[in-house]
Amino acid sequence: MKVMNNQRGFTLTELITVIVIVGILSVAVLPRFAGTDAFQQRGAADQVKSALRFAQKAAVAKHASVSVTVTQGATDCATTLAGLTLTCTVAVLDSGAVTYTFNALGQLTTPAAPATLTIGGTTIRIEAETGYVH
Repeated sequence: MKVMNNQRGFTLTELITVIVIVGILSVAVLPRFAGTDAFQQRGAADQVKSALRFAQKAAVAKHASVSVTVTQGATDCATTLAGLTLTCTVAVLDSGAVTYTFNALGQLTTPAAPATLTIGGTTIRIEAETGYVH
């Protein structure tokens, strides 16, 4: 009989090394995905920022004042413009309800610019002269 020496597979050392590496990665990486609060806060901040930018652009396009009301509650920031008012409800708003109004030139008129809004750990700033939201 002929003996074949070209066997394939992993050695015990290779298998143990892979198991140890996977164990270390699971300890280091999994806790970051378990807590989703930071992701939800960032998502809510992005939604509010988007709604503010949309209102500023709508004010310029309609050549009329457009308001955005940001209130605290379950996160729901729809970008439908009802009349000339946009409503955005955020779960992680650090302050009370605030209404931002952009004039026909896209400048922030209410509250006095520059304005800042903090959602979770994200601060949104609206510039005075241009109404730029960042």
